[in-house]
Amino acid sequence: MNIATINSGIQTQKQQLLNHSLYQKINTLEDLHQFVENHVYAVWDFMSLLKALQNKLTCTSTPWFTTPNPETRYLINEIVLAEESDLSIDGRRLSHFEMYIEAMQDCGAKTIGIELFLEEVNSLHNIFVAIKKSNLHPNIKEFLDFTFRVIEEGKPHKIAAAFTFGREDLIPKMFTEILKNFQSKFPANDLRKLLYYFERHIELDADEHGPMAMKMITELCGEDPKKWSEVEEISIQALEKRITLWDAIEEQILLKAEMV
Repeated sequence: MNIATINSGIQTQKQQLLNHSLYQKINTLEDLHQFVENHVYAVWDFMSLLKALQNKLTCTSTPWFTTPNPETRYLINEIVLAEESDLSIDGRRLSHFEMYIEAMQDCGAKTIGIELFLEEVNSLHNIFVAIKKSNLHPNIKEFLDFTFRVIEEGKPHKIAAAFTFGREDLIPKMFTEILKNFQSKFPANDLRKLLYYFERHIELDADEHGPMAMKMITELCGEDPKKWSEVEEISIQALEKRITLWDAIEEQILLKAEMV
C-alpha cells in the first residue's frame, strides 16, 4: 500500500465533501457568520493535531535528544513554522488560528463561542470533559472528540493520517469552492482578512504543506502494511467526521433562515 492506494480508497468521502450542498447554502453575510462560527473549531483542533505530531516526531522537552527520523523532524517543523507563526495580511506574525479569529471579527462574526469553549478547556484540564459539557452541536462534539481520541492514542502515523488526509490534502480544493461562492456574493473589502486566510491556505497547502504531509506519511509507514491499513482507516473516519461537521453547519444555516 502507498499514498496512491490511500487516495484511491478515500475517493468516495472526498467527493462527498467537495460536492457538499453546504457550499450552495452560504448566500448571505449571516450564512457566512454561521459557517465561520462553527468552522473555527476545526481550525483550532487542527493546531492540536499539528502540535501532537511535533511532540511525537521531534524533541520538545529537556534534556534534548535526537529523534529517530531527521526527515520527519524536518517536515513537521517546517509545517509548524508557517502554521504557528505565518505572516498576516498586515505583516504581523500570527498563527493561522489567530488569523482566523481576526478574520471572523473583521467580517462581523461572533467569536464568543470559541473563546468560552477554550476558557472551559483551560480550566477543566480535560478536553473530553470540556467537549461533553459544551453546548456545541452534537456533530461538532463528535468531530472534536475524534481528533483528540486519535491524539490520545499517540500513534504518529494515525495522527498524521488525520492531519494529512482529513485536513491538509483537502483544504485547497474545499476552500477554493468556498472562495468561488464568497467572491461572487460578498464585497471583497468586507472579507479582506478572511479571503487572505483562505488564499494563504490554498497557496501553502497545495504547493508546500500537502506534498510535505504526504512525504511524512510515507516516512512514518515505510513498508509496514498494518500502518498503511490504519492510515486508510483513520483517513476515512476523519473525512466522515468532516462531512458531519459540514452537515451540522448546513443544518444551522437552514434553521437560522427559518427563524428570520
